Amino acid sequence: MVAIERIFGERIGSIIHASTGKISSVNRRYATPKVKLTGGAKFALFLLEIYLMFLVGLLAYKFWTIMHGVT
Repeated sequence: MVAIERIFGERIGSIIHASTGKISSVNRRYATPKVKLTGGAKFALFLLEIYLMFLVGLLAYKFWTIMHGVT
């Protein structure tokens, strides 16, 4: 975290350092899921993940067509 303090200054660097410590402790606490999912729930989450990838791809395609003037 010395690099962050060097870049942003001591006060802002210490604030960022304190926040990252809290975030990493929460990440360690919830690293393993405690709720068991059923097969249907896992399948639904998988379909939602596929849908999200489709939407991101559609957004990237739209950005590409706008930037290159394709009608």
